[in-house]
Amino acid sequence: MTEIPEKLFYKLNEVSRLTNLDPKVIDYWEEEFPLLNAGRNRKGEKIFRPKDIKIILRIKELLMKEGFTLAGAKRKIEEEFGSKSKTTTHPDLLRKALYKIKQELEEILTIIERNDTK
Repeated sequence: MTEIPEKLFYKLNEVSRLTNLDPKVIDYWEEEFPLLNAGRNRKGEKIFRPKDIKIILRIKELLMKEGFTLAGAKRKIEEEFGSKSKTTTHPDLLRKALYKIKQELEEILTIIERNDTK
């Protein structure tokens, strides 16, 4: 596996060099894989976390070495890197929360409508 130097963030060109991938490929994968999400620094340049590089390397392995389709690689990445919770919330609790949110939104709408008529 590729040795990743310890840093908090990596610029796109560093990620490209570390993964031996064209930056356009990385950009495309970022659009296709929801778990892969670059941030931006103050200059507006894309920055990636070490976890992002691991995801990119795994995507590369799945697509280029193991012959996965894009859809198959998406499922595998979600399985391996996703943070799916094992606990479930009872539907009644969800309904109650949604009802409360609905009430609050209706109150906000009433306030907005009152202010619009002034």
